[in-house]
Amino acid sequence: MVIAFVVTLSACDPDERRAGLWLSGTLAATPVNDWAFTDAYPLIYVETRTPYFVPHSVTTTIVSANGTLYAPSLYYEGGEFPTERLWNRNIARDPDVRLKIGDTLYERRATLVVDETERATVLTAFAAKYDRWREMLQNGEPELPRMILLRVDPRPPA
Repeated sequence: MVIAFVVTLSACDPDERRAGLWLSGTLAATPVNDWAFTDAYPLIYVETRTPYFVPHSVTTTIVSANGTLYAPSLYYEGGEFPTERLWNRNIARDPDVRLKIGDTLYERRATLVVDETERATVLTAFAAKYDRWREMLQNGEPELPRMILLRVDPRPPA
């Protein structure tokens, strides 16, 4: 019982399709102005804030476009943002997130991409980085799962 409690209180990174809790790592000491270094990382973790104060973290892909960082959320079964994904509901309620890239944690704010020009740029960047995205985009977006794109912006000063 005590061991289970200690494990629950410690960091618990997600693992592929298994969600996690708190992310472990070292908090970045300096702001990032160009996220191109993330091209070396096929997967990262995103920690969101739940209404019951226990973080929810997921594994996702990431891409840098024009120096800005983006994360996708795919709705394979249909639905609208944010209803079909717990981490999306958390972001809609509280957009402050924590990213784990390598062993470093970054405090950021997730913003839904609604501009079509920005969306097209980001989809092109995903297709350039990931074979799977290139294959999905070959037939045009209407034949794909619904793709939600989140821009990962700096957090405003507290």
